[in-house]
Formats: sequence, C-alpha cells, structure tokens
Amino acid sequence: MVSADLLKGYDFFKGFTEEETKKLADIAVEQSYKAGFQIWKKGDQAKNLYLLEEGKVVLAMDTYMGTAKPPMPVTVDIVTKGEAMGWSAVVEPYLYTLGALCIADSKAIVFDADKLRGLINKEIALGLKFMKAAAKVIASRLTNTQIILIGERGLSVLTEY
Repeated sequence: MVSADLLKGYDFFKGFTEEETKKLADIAVEQSYKAGFQIWKKGDQAKNLYLLEEGKVVLAMDTYMGTAKPPMPVTVDIVTKGEAMGWSAVVEPYLYTLGALCIADSKAIVFDADKLRGLINKEIALGLKFMKAAAKVIASRLTNTQIILIGERGLSVLTEY
C-alpha cells in the first residue's frame, strides 16, 4: 500500500477527491527494477498499471522491414518520472501492446489490474476519472506511434528509388 499523498503528486490523479485517491492508494504497492529488466513484453497479459516514481523505461515494438531482415526494435516512448504506463491493464483484451524495458534503475507505483478494474467498475465516478486519465496516456502513445510510422513510411519510399 502507498500513501494517498504520494498519488496526489501525479498529474494522472489531478481532479480525484481525497476519498478516491485513498481507495486507489489502498490497492497500490511500490516496486523497484534494475536497469536492463524487462517489465513486460508485447502480448503479455496486462497484470499491472504503473506510475513511474524514478528512472526511465523504454516502450518499444518490433518492426519488420522485409522477410530477409530481422525485426528492428523501435522506441515508441520513453517513460520518465511522473508518467503512467501499462494502460492495457484497464482496456480489453488486457494485453500489453508494447514491450517495457528499464534503461535505468527505476521505481514505480504498481496497481494490480484485477483490483483496479474491480474498483473502477464499482466506483463509477472514480472509474470515469480514471479512464479519462488513461485515455490521455493512450492518446499520447498513439501520437508517438503515428510520428514513427510517418518516419518509417518516408524512409521506405526513399529507399525504393
């Protein structure tokens, strides 16, 4: 369990009441990871949602540039202090869409997906606020992915001529 005061310091929880923040704090724990640790891989069951307290985590995907070439990892985002990751924990089919690799020693506030989904389904106002905050994270990742896709498409067109 973490303190409600700790959660209040994150933009993700802006607009949450004291009571709502306390309920979320009750289902959260802190966890530390060493640089080089793979928190999850793309396609893994989304068992947790994370708020990074310190460190850096790369969110990446493999891209395939043809059948004769090995997949190339592409960084979609780098999560740093104060940012959320693992939104797949609250969105069906509850599978991570990117891999998460620590590139520095890191510490996170971790929310168990089952407990979190139970809470946001039971507490409708809290759930709405939580899903709005998660939607902002999703939108940010989508924007980053679009930028990468445009860059890749541009490179592939240039190499065809």
